[in-house]
Amino acid sequence: MRALSVIAALVVWHLCSVNHVSLIVSFENVPNPLRVGEQLFYLLGTEEFYTHIGVSFWRIVLSFCIASVLGVLVGILMGRSRVVADVMFPHIEILRPIPAVAWIPLAILMFPTEESSIIFITALGAFFPIVLSTMHGVDQSSEVYVRAAKSLGAGKLDILRHVVLPGALPSIMSGLAIGMGVAWFSLLAGEIISGQYGIGYFTWNAYSLVQYENIIIGMLTIGGLGTASTWLVKQASKPALRWQENER
Repeated sequence: MRALSVIAALVVWHLCSVNHVSLIVSFENVPNPLRVGEQLFYLLGTEEFYTHIGVSFWRIVLSFCIASVLGVLVGILMGRSRVVADVMFPHIEILRPIPAVAWIPLAILMFPTEESSIIFITALGAFFPIVLSTMHGVDQSSEVYVRAAKSLGAGKLDILRHVVLPGALPSIMSGLAIGMGVAWFSLLAGEIISGQYGIGYFTWNAYSLVQYENIIIGMLTIGGLGTASTWLVKQASKPALRWQENER
């Protein structure tokens, strides 16, 4: 059913493009899937296209690792400490709605290189869903289990390790998966800074040069890589959540 849905979308796209449909949305300048496919086949034979993908993938890996470590740590502290939550939560709520594009001028001023600016913007986008999901997961830990662990002589670290974190893992893993998707979204904005490589830069440069096929290829590449990365995060989280399957 999902494959048929994708095929149907391609057929609709093709018919709208070749017939130059112009109703609410105009397809007059949108290339049809066959032209996009031909251009993609050509790009797959060039080294530059793989360089763009490789550079973006490296930026995503580094940014996501930074966001994951900081997001999980801060989320745990906010979930377990009312003082930390009162100090950190207002800042997170104020900064979270700011889109990645709006951070570009400040990132250029704050960081010495373009590369560090891109990493900052991408990591910042992934940080917010991770920290909020972690905080809510930790905050919703069952007090019955916590009190039971205390009655058995467990200390704070034991409770955190054996009670709180296992209970919060589903929320943490969901936050990581969402954060990966947001990281790719933020990367496109961050790579506008870069004048050399990256799939976001490739897409923006195609727009500047009026290369319509490359615009669509860049968009679909970002979507495909983002979907694959999110799937990898979900697969990596399955061993940690195996206890859920046993309960079912």
